[in-house]
Amino acid sequence: MKMLTLFKVFVADQEEARRFYVDTLGFNVSEDKQLGDYRWLLVQAPDNKEVSINLEIARTAEEKSLVGRQSASQPLFSLVTDDCLRDYAQLRGRGVKFDGEPKVMPYGTGVMMQDLSGNRIYLNQEPA
Repeated sequence: MKMLTLFKVFVADQEEARRFYVDTLGFNVSEDKQLGDYRWLLVQAPDNKEVSINLEIARTAEEKSLVGRQSASQPLFSLVTDDCLRDYAQLRGRGVKFDGEPKVMPYGTGVMMQDLSGNRIYLNQEPA
């Protein structure tokens, strides 16, 4: 195995999820294709061409039960920043929900935030 390239996040509304990840978090749409009644929608964090998130509409009862709970109370993934306090202030100003304020820890300065569905995302600045 070489590298992680794609992972799926089940969402209730793909367009709403696209707006959140792109307009609010600053991600880029890497693919958005309509294939019959199926929409293939991938987003990538800025400056990251290796890993895409597939924003997948939850169709079955099992998939719908996972929306917002794919990693329980743990972060679904982490985002690295060069300035956690700056990004926290900007994202909070855009309406992103945070589970508290950034804290300085031995592994960096970080804070937990949530996507529209309640999935947790950890924002982390590596220690100097």
